[in-house]
Amino acid sequence: MTGRNQFKPLSGSTDAPAGERWSWVHDAADRFEHAEAGDLLAWAIDTFHPRLAISAGGGVDGMAIVDMAWRIDPSIRVFTLDTGRLHPETYTLFERVRDRYGIDVEFEVPDGASVAAYETRHGPNAMYDGLELRTRCCTIRKVEPLRRKLATLDAWVAGLRREQWVSRRNIAKVEFDREHGGIIKLNPLADWSLQRVWDYVRANDVPHHELFDQGYTSIGCAPCTRAVSPGEPERAGRWWWELDTDKECGIHCSVQLLGSKPDSERAAERARA
Repeated sequence: MTGRNQFKPLSGSTDAPAGERWSWVHDAADRFEHAEAGDLLAWAIDTFHPRLAISAGGGVDGMAIVDMAWRIDPSIRVFTLDTGRLHPETYTLFERVRDRYGIDVEFEVPDGASVAAYETRHGPNAMYDGLELRTRCCTIRKVEPLRRKLATLDAWVAGLRREQWVSRRNIAKVEFDREHGGIIKLNPLADWSLQRVWDYVRANDVPHHELFDQGYTSIGCAPCTRAVSPGEPERAGRWWWELDTDKECGIHCSVQLLGSKPDSERAAERARA
């Protein structure tokens, strides 16, 4: 396992200049670009634990990462965003995680007042009425709870892969997450194919979401996710009524080495255009 003397841990509160932090991320990204997922996880756990957590939403990628990390350190932390509109099978999956690995998954929930205000004004299914209302729902139920969670961490692990969607083609295995205070974001499976993920899951008897056996290829909130037809892209079942969108909810805005621009910067640019 790599020691702490190789790369010092960083956090959003670090006093290090931005240039120094970006250089650190570049070095780590270069070092681990061709490394095995388990090697990256071992280094991350050694460097950041216990202020490191895996984000798992029910996808097969996240479950593979949970299994790998647990084999390295059974005390690994896992969290999920309980939007209040998840499939029943998602909750069943996390009960299986508890039983199989002894991990108490940390559930992050949206602000109740914000949910109530949104639904009262727009209706519970307003996400179908336009991209702006859909993304606002995602912001309340996922983006804001994630922001609160990541404010307590120095690094987090996601199951993003480059082949999942066009918006993820350039992700690095080690990223500087500008959107969340400059903490470190890790994508151990960035260069994996979906087939390789499933090969790992089946070889190691990793628990997986029941809906994958019913034609689903991506898991989100129940009203916003459907099964896909043969030949459709992996994320086609997410917000399927939308055309020509990024198929993102907003929690993975920083999908580049140094992080994409925060929402506030993008909004300002659009206003000036």
